[in-house]
Amino acid sequence: MMHKVEPKVFLVGETKIVKEGLNGFLKHVGVPKWKSDASTDLEKIIEVMGRLCYRSFEPGLNKNVKKVREHNKDYLENIKKVKHGSVIEHPVLNFIFTDVSRVFTHELVRHRAGTAISQESLRFVRLDDLGQWLPTVIYEDEKAVEIFVKTFKHLEKLQLELAEYFKLDDEAMPFHKKKVITSAMRRIAPIGLATTIGWSANPRTLRWVLEMRTDPNAEEEIRLVFGKVADIVAKRYPNLFCDYEIEMTDGLPWYKTKNSKV
Repeated sequence: MMHKVEPKVFLVGETKIVKEGLNGFLKHVGVPKWKSDASTDLEKIIEVMGRLCYRSFEPGLNKNVKKVREHNKDYLENIKKVKHGSVIEHPVLNFIFTDVSRVFTHELVRHRAGTAISQESLRFVRLDDLGQWLPTVIYEDEKAVEIFVKTFKHLEKLQLELAEYFKLDDEAMPFHKKKVITSAMRRIAPIGLATTIGWSANPRTLRWVLEMRTDPNAEEEIRLVFGKVADIVAKRYPNLFCDYEIEMTDGLPWYKTKNSKV
């Protein structure tokens, strides 16, 4: 039956370096012993792509370059400072957001550049147990909570009644017909129901989304979700996301950086 949920964030994938290929390139360019002190492949591949632009793996490799930044942290800080953002587009991070509303997903898909999106399909997934997350303005108001809960329970009841009416659990019901009916039934599902969406983005895109969607002017649920995203990436990729300052507003973190829109 209808239940309350809390949005969750899972980092499920990230770019990995093919060592044989990178070693072959380094040998080809004349620096077979070059190494990076990056703690993750994601941060390392950004450094590699940046250094190849200027052939700056070591002093003298490019006769115009007499000095190079030795550490990944310093290198990425300079990338952000000079806004050489194109090299930050090479890696990809893969997230799954669960127990988020379709209010959230409608806002998320506005960020299209540099992303890939796969959402739970209500053409195929039948609704029989609606999850609900309540914004602060609702759950702090007893009467508003009562109205929300009553409405969700009613809409869930309609889903169950329609499934029974159309005999969707009948073994003789062909799948293609189930799909057509299930698709029709979603039209009376609430936009606030909990769902799941896969979202992949390159770090340049992610940095911009963090700025936009943790801002106090953003909608509460998307602020909540991307506050969790920011916490994950700041810990896992410190050299890439260490330039953010956190300011708490209305109980949620606002991630701000002097290196805006790299």
